[in-house]
Amino acid sequence: MFFNPVFSSVFSGAASDSGGKVELDVAGWHWPMLIAVIGGLLLIDILVIHRNAHEVHTKEAAIESAVWISFGLLFALFVLWEFGGPAASEYMGGYLIEKSLSVDNVFVWAVLFAHFKVPKMYQHRVLFWGIFGALAMRLGFIFAGVAIINTFKITLILFGLFLLYSGIKLLQTHDEGFDPSQSRAMRIFHRFVPSTDELDGQKMFTVKNGKRLATPLLAVLVLVEITDVIFAIDSVPAVLAVTNETYIAFASNAFAILGLRALYFLLADMRDRFRYLQTGLGIILAFVGIKMTISYWWHMPIAISLSFIALVLAVSIFASLREERRPS
Repeated sequence: MFFNPVFSSVFSGAASDSGGKVELDVAGWHWPMLIAVIGGLLLIDILVIHRNAHEVHTKEAAIESAVWISFGLLFALFVLWEFGGPAASEYMGGYLIEKSLSVDNVFVWAVLFAHFKVPKMYQHRVLFWGIFGALAMRLGFIFAGVAIINTFKITLILFGLFLLYSGIKLLQTHDEGFDPSQSRAMRIFHRFVPSTDELDGQKMFTVKNGKRLATPLLAVLVLVEITDVIFAIDSVPAVLAVTNETYIAFASNAFAILGLRALYFLLADMRDRFRYLQTGLGIILAFVGIKMTISYWWHMPIAISLSFIALVLAVSIFASLREERRPS
């Protein structure tokens, strides 16, 4: 019967390890297929949709965000079909955690672009290469993280406590102005890379007086990559609190990150409207830290994690919008 293998796969799920997380039987074609899908989507985005530099308006960003989220959900259906319900739940948990924790990254990008006065029509090109680099770095971080956790189980407690500390720190930290151009990274960059303060379209390098110089777009790209490394220090352990499977961890990270560019153009100018979002993200990070710490002894059901994260996000957004509507 045609449907028997399908229902068997969906409802039986993947095998679970002793910690309650799934163990996948990843076939030889699963990784090439995932990389091909991600690469194909990136090529379509840069060579077709954004081939010509243009300013991305709210309507276009909203449509693209919906499309990227749809791709993420479609891959969840693939995981459900191929590996079963528990694996799909872990994928959605990782996706939701990465998506929520990446919102702060979006607002940092807005500060960088505003400081370096990057025209909106060139911002997508910088973010495209930023996302490309982020995917490569996340893959390395995830492989390393899974290897460490599988070899030294005690690191679950260490990662968990670090996430708990990060969440508490996020709850206590208030936004402070900063000058990206005066950061140590930029001082090192300008010391070793000949640069100019003038833009040359959406080029990263230009030629001036016979010299090849980096444009401000390359400097911004370097800062975008650095900020992603900083955020990955929190988000990768958070995702590994949900799954021990490299395939699920990277896939959930990748599809969440792919939609960040569209999310940036949708939310970049709305930071002040979501005044309680940072509080919500701090609570989520602390919760994931607690979940990861106690997972050394007991694995919290993924349904509880998903429900809690979704509830905190919904409440923080609702409270922010309600506060904004109050008369001054």
